[in-house]
Amino acid sequence: MVTMAIAHRLSARRAAAVLERNGKATRVGPSYWLLLVSGILEPLLYLLSIGVGVGQLIGGAVQYGDLAISYQSFVAPAMLAFCAFSGAFGESIFGFFSKLKFAGVVENQFAAGVRATEIVAGELVAATLRGAVYSLLFLGVTVAFGLVTLGAAVPTLAATVLIGAAFSALGLAISATLRGWQDFELVTTGQLALFLFSGTFAPIATYPPALQVIIEATPLYHAVELVRALSLGAAGQGTLVHAAYLAVMIPVCGYLAVRQVDRALRR
Repeated sequence: MVTMAIAHRLSARRAAAVLERNGKATRVGPSYWLLLVSGILEPLLYLLSIGVGVGQLIGGAVQYGDLAISYQSFVAPAMLAFCAFSGAFGESIFGFFSKLKFAGVVENQFAAGVRATEIVAGELVAATLRGAVYSLLFLGVTVAFGLVTLGAAVPTLAATVLIGAAFSALGLAISATLRGWQDFELVTTGQLALFLFSGTFAPIATYPPALQVIIEATPLYHAVELVRALSLGAAGQGTLVHAAYLAVMIPVCGYLAVRQVDRALRR
């Protein structure tokens, strides 16, 4: 048991070293603050142009469960979920792919004795933290706009961390399977489809029944619904289903990521 405890400590240290390396690489870059701002700029523009602009044209209220809310209050939680998604997924797939396939960072870590499990764990935490930072900044904007109350901000932020971890694991699993930069066209197309058809700008009840079934099976839909329910104070049994879906993604996608990374490094 003592040997196992020592092994676990060493494993945690190596994973922490991967995380520390990512943190240093991010802080050293001159575009650090620009990166943070850009992380919330896109969803903020969508919120202002569609949530506020189109909301003024629509007028009236949007029915969400038993609540009648403004259109911008409907869109804002979706943009917050998108913040967590894009920050974590972008780092775990684009950033990790470069380190794995071209920069030689992951290969050097593996040669130094860091195992695939530890590499994935360190990268997952790093990507999740980036998604959390983006979410925190955007959440501050929604609170300032009066779209989310201070009381709902804490559970909503916790939900974005769960979302970030789920999509970090998914991004790492996908990243290790990509053959080259040309494959990112498929990734970006998939991202766009998720963004547009996850109940982001309209309740999914407005779509044909067959499309509703497909949407309800996608991860971003569950992320959007989780954040929306918590930020509006409308959590219920369905909220637990959304949280459970995302929680299951972490070990499943994490396991796939470890297998793919280990296979890529041993070729």
